[in-house]
Amino acid sequence: MPTIDLNFSPLYRKDMSLNRLVSLLNNTSKPESDATGYPPYNIEVQDENQYTITLSVAGFSQNELNIQVEKRVLTIRGTKPNHEEKNKHQYLYRGIADHPFEYKFNLADHVEVNEANLNNGLLVINLLKEIPETMKSKTIIINEKGSTTEQKTGIDKAA
Repeated sequence: MPTIDLNFSPLYRKDMSLNRLVSLLNNTSKPESDATGYPPYNIEVQDENQYTITLSVAGFSQNELNIQVEKRVLTIRGTKPNHEEKNKHQYLYRGIADHPFEYKFNLADHVEVNEANLNNGLLVINLLKEIPETMKSKTIIINEKGSTTEQKTGIDKAA
């Protein structure tokens, strides 16, 4: 059974803050029946806090796609309503797949689904990483006794 190995190691070198997000996205889980890699998808880094998952879902309409987030797991499903209708057609060649699919992505902490758009057969899901102010790093100024006094003295002289 073929497996898809997502290698995000180039991103590890770019920004150390991406390590956890990339590790979780790298652990994408797919059902056993979907070992074919259908539908194909990309995961892109837009900037430090924005990511995009793009799935090629040609033949699926908006009402045949379902996106849910539960317990930090993003689930994307595509289902065709009636398989009996497609058997009514006689194909000489059938290359457009339309069988059901499901992808699950483990989201890193503070990563939320911002929006999803379907355009020209591509489902684009935008993710946004919003770190709470209390968890952001901050720079602490180190004062010296003498320099702190001088700064206050300089302000007093100006007044």
